[in-house]
Amino acid sequence: MSRPQPAYEPVVDQHDTWLAVNPVQGCDRDCGYCYLQDLHLTRVKPRVLASPEETLAQLLAHRYYHPDLVLALYTSTDALATRTTAAHLTGLLDTLAGSPVRNPVCLITKCHVPDGVIDAIQRARAAGLPVIVYLSYSGLVTDIERGIDHDALRSNFPRLHDAGTPVIHYWRPFLPQNSRPDVLDAVLGWTSRYARCSVTVGTKIKPSALQQITGLWPEIAAPGLDPQSADSVWPRTAWEWLQDLPDRYREYPVFQTNSCALAHVLGRGDRAGVHHTPTCLSANRCPAIQRERCRHVVPRQVPLTSAAVDTRLDQLGHGGLAYILHERTIAFSAPLPLRDRHNLAQVLAATVRAPRHHREQYWAGHHAGAQPLIIDTP
Repeated sequence: MSRPQPAYEPVVDQHDTWLAVNPVQGCDRDCGYCYLQDLHLTRVKPRVLASPEETLAQLLAHRYYHPDLVLALYTSTDALATRTTAAHLTGLLDTLAGSPVRNPVCLITKCHVPDGVIDAIQRARAAGLPVIVYLSYSGLVTDIERGIDHDALRSNFPRLHDAGTPVIHYWRPFLPQNSRPDVLDAVLGWTSRYARCSVTVGTKIKPSALQQITGLWPEIAAPGLDPQSADSVWPRTAWEWLQDLPDRYREYPVFQTNSCALAHVLGRGDRAGVHHTPTCLSANRCPAIQRERCRHVVPRQVPLTSAAVDTRLDQLGHGGLAYILHERTIAFSAPLPLRDRHNLAQVLAATVRAPRHHREQYWAGHHAGAQPLIIDTP
């Protein structure tokens, strides 16, 4: 039986927290939870869809682009999985550094970061392009994260730290297999020595991936649960351990909201409507300096006007769409594509509410009002 053809995503695409830039897609690894599986983009040779120069041109011409947005590179592959993708990455970093783009740039990887890539990151940062590396280290083992060299992944933390590159520990997904206290402590005990902070993310389940995740976590399919409407799904053991961290991690920042981790590392105030919410006050382990920053910055945001909303809606191709604006919340009665909702929210630093489209392929995310689902496992 022939393998289905890969379903490539747009080279420039809007995600929950950032603008994704995907000039290379497909991954030769085979992580069991990967959201690329149902797109047939795992266990394949990565494909170059745009050169670094073409990528820059597409980015600057795209309706989603805005200089305030964070860029996440290569979210539909691991840019360090092969020599070809790593070479493309260094080329793209050099191209961005030589352009007018000064958006913060994030690189997410589970693979070994070669010295040449670290050099490219340092060149870009020296040119004024803020580059942050997300190291995706979950504590899962090779029977789930197939093809990942975990020793090489762990060694990235001190190497990048010593090179002066900001590192965010991307702690995802949480499954029963990596939610035992001994595993949690081992992961945080290592990463907290080198990373600026950790971002904890439960299991994300898009509409087409329920069966895939159920194979790893059967309890998700229990009657009465609706995991696909949740922002993420968590084993209770991990959720409670992170809510009550051991005292030795008291000074280490741990966030549930990626936007807050980015604000902390970039020295910015909150733009995602998290400040002073229950997530801010109870779930995020936010350092005092960041809380003080948000306390001063958030109340001083320029008021959001209907004119600003109308202008951005025109740019997104939704001019004339009816909405109600209350302070920084924009409410639509008609469905609006999730990508456009996220872009509108990030550009305007607003909360956007709209009915979910029945063909939506991605999770709603906390910005769209979804909440975490916490379940018991054996």
